[in-house]
Amino acid sequence: MSSHEQVLSEKHDHRDASSPAPAKDGHGFSAPVFEPKLETTVDETLKLEERLHNMTLERTIKIIKELLYMHETDPNFSGETLNQMKDFIANPPTTDIPEKNEMLRLMKLEALLAVENSPYAEVRANVDPTDDPNMPCSTLRAWCIGMVFAAFGTFIDTLFAFRYPSIAISANVAQLVAYPVGCFFARVLPRWSFTIFGQKFELNPGPFTRKEHMLITIMANVSFNAPYTFYIIPVQAMPQWFNMPFARNRGYQICISIAVNFFGLGMAGVLRRLLVFPSIAIWPANLPYVALIKAFHTETDEPVFGPFKRFYSWTRQKIFLWATLGMACWFMLPGYLFTALSIFSWITWISPNNITLDAVCGIAGGVGFNPWPSFDWNMFTGSGLSGLYLPTFAIANQIAGIVVAAFMILAIWFRNAWQTGFLPINSNGTFDNTGDSYNVTKVLDAGNLFNENRYEQYSQPWFSAGFIVYNIWCFASYSAVLSYVYLFHRKTIGRSFRGIWRQAFHKEPDTEIEEDIHWRLMQSYKEVPDWQYIALLLVPIAFGIAALKGWPTGVGVAPLFYGLIMPAIFIIPIGIIQAVTGIPLAINILADIVGGAINAGDANGLIYFKCWAYLSSWQALAFCQDLKMAHYLKIPQRVTFWAQIVGVFIFSIVSALQFNFILGIRDVCTSKAPFRMSCPYQKGYYTATVFWGVISPKKLFGPGQRYNMMLLGFPLGFVLVFFYWLARKMYPRSTFLRLVNPVIFCTGPVSFGAPYNLAFHLPNLYVNLVSFMYVRKRYLAFWSKWNYVLSAAFSCGIAIAALVIFFALELPKNGTLEVNWWGNSVGSKGCEGLGGCPRLKIAENGTFGPSSWSS
Repeated sequence: MSSHEQVLSEKHDHRDASSPAPAKDGHGFSAPVFEPKLETTVDETLKLEERLHNMTLERTIKIIKELLYMHETDPNFSGETLNQMKDFIANPPTTDIPEKNEMLRLMKLEALLAVENSPYAEVRANVDPTDDPNMPCSTLRAWCIGMVFAAFGTFIDTLFAFRYPSIAISANVAQLVAYPVGCFFARVLPRWSFTIFGQKFELNPGPFTRKEHMLITIMANVSFNAPYTFYIIPVQAMPQWFNMPFARNRGYQICISIAVNFFGLGMAGVLRRLLVFPSIAIWPANLPYVALIKAFHTETDEPVFGPFKRFYSWTRQKIFLWATLGMACWFMLPGYLFTALSIFSWITWISPNNITLDAVCGIAGGVGFNPWPSFDWNMFTGSGLSGLYLPTFAIANQIAGIVVAAFMILAIWFRNAWQTGFLPINSNGTFDNTGDSYNVTKVLDAGNLFNENRYEQYSQPWFSAGFIVYNIWCFASYSAVLSYVYLFHRKTIGRSFRGIWRQAFHKEPDTEIEEDIHWRLMQSYKEVPDWQYIALLLVPIAFGIAALKGWPTGVGVAPLFYGLIMPAIFIIPIGIIQAVTGIPLAINILADIVGGAINAGDANGLIYFKCWAYLSSWQALAFCQDLKMAHYLKIPQRVTFWAQIVGVFIFSIVSALQFNFILGIRDVCTSKAPFRMSCPYQKGYYTATVFWGVISPKKLFGPGQRYNMMLLGFPLGFVLVFFYWLARKMYPRSTFLRLVNPVIFCTGPVSFGAPYNLAFHLPNLYVNLVSFMYVRKRYLAFWSKWNYVLSAAFSCGIAIAALVIFFALELPKNGTLEVNWWGNSVGSKGCEGLGGCPRLKIAENGTFGPSSWSS
């Protein structure tokens, strides 16, 4: 090896404890020997060494105590390191000479790492611990690009949300396109400036910056979705559903859109000190977005040592571009030319009509026991989560829960419990006693009200084994998250609320989180006053009241205020779980059951209840995630505040103005609709609304009803968390128990819910083990540079290829441009093609279950 290569190796290789380490000049001790304990690259360790003399023993002890308090229940923080910290505090050194005390030196480095960077390698890999307050951010070009993107994304996503299959442009595409557009503006716009009300504005302040790029990304994140009102308005307005003429009124559409879309923004702002500012709130799903910004705006070809004992010197931008191109090309195979590679149910191809084989190994029709279920990255992330950014402990806990759920489903189905043997094993549909989909219109009268006689003449609702297990674990997850956060995070929550109280009423600085470098850097900018976020809570409530009372909805304001109770209870617990682990926990099933019970017989009441009970919490966490992205990129708080407001306003107005145009399309929301505008999601929403709101959960879960036993999921969640808490008390230093999370375990079966199963999650585990457990542990510098850029690139590549497939190959000739061959048809054969087959045959009378019943 040449001398130059040797220097590079010493500088960039992430060594293990047995590796020879270069000595640091003038000190007589080697820096890299501590890399495995710190989980830092050599460069990071050397920088910490340079600052070691600034860390006194007294300050070290103070910071270590703070770290213990903050990260005692943090599974992302090394359990081994926490045990060392406890030993250090219990037996503090008597001298402040780190050269003579290995533990003191390690603790000083840990304290420096937490104060001057981040204790998490995944954050350090993407987020710089520095800021330039003079970097252009809130520029005219950024606002123009962001607003145009927001309007365009809202228009496209809302329009095609009525189509089957739908097409959506993700925020990844906006983030990708924003860079060349921003650079183009920076090149062609004149360097003019002007002053308005004493404020100077520049048309072209220079090169397109990372802060401008992130500002555009935040606006796109807010608006590149179909709004929740795309369910509400069509279901209320269309004659084949509720046929309520007021739903076509433009004023109503705007009022309900603003009421639904803005409330979560106010909640996010109020809770930002708890869910955004602390370093423990990593928000893992943000890191690919931040990595993409860094790829475009950080030009460095510094070599890093990686797999196959090679040095890799590509810039992040080059990595991203080639990975995006490669994934876009590859996705043409599983996405269009050879779709069997996507749902690679090769085991069931052996015997397509074997019911038992399909139930156990099938992907579309079973529980998914398939060791290699796909060659499609989109399938790898089919659950909406990626193994390239989720922590290993989170995926492992989730997989464990999924496996338990799979065996529960098989046991219920093979024992024919709840008559499930007459139905497909894993379906999220509701069935009647003939095995067909439940036709809710058969139990309604002419006024869309429940008719008891028709109900008794038709059928009770029946669930598949998969849907039963899904509901049991949904209930368990709700009780588990409340009890878990109380037992393990109540001190952190209490301290955060004390900080909010001090700042709101005593104007004292929130000193308890001052050790976080990113929070300290953000103090260079003016914070948004809390009253403005509180106003964002009150304004949408006012619009909601106006929508409910200004038009003949037949509903009072009670569903709105009842609906706000649920997010008030759940937003902090589920927010903490998602911020730390990256795993979301939706409360939609609970909203259906509670809303259906409260608004029994009133479908409209359930619709409005769910708007605020479920959607507001989901939106609030999405806004918190965006606030954390702005926090990472050091976007001024007031700029982010207005970017989110403008983005949501455009999102609300553009979508509201589209509805009457879409609903005016001939035969829309029917099987005869042009361009496949058949509204399948709206139809499903109507069915669910009638099912839960008109038939009522009492007929399913009430005393003496068939599915009453499923409510045992609620105590199950409490019991799991309680025994886990006892185990942690008995073995407080167990590093294994720190990685167990009963809430994430409960979300495993929830994420299993049909049409998903084990096959949709197992590839994520493979990816994560390679990335986090192999590459990260051996080549940290390489992993830091490549991992999150690849995650962003793969998502962008799939999004681009999906758009090309849709507009160039599916939309023309109404989808008749197909490639008809075995590789595209094998998945439609046998039980897989049917979405699963029943195990038992229905009796000659054509029905199963009891012959008579009452509600």
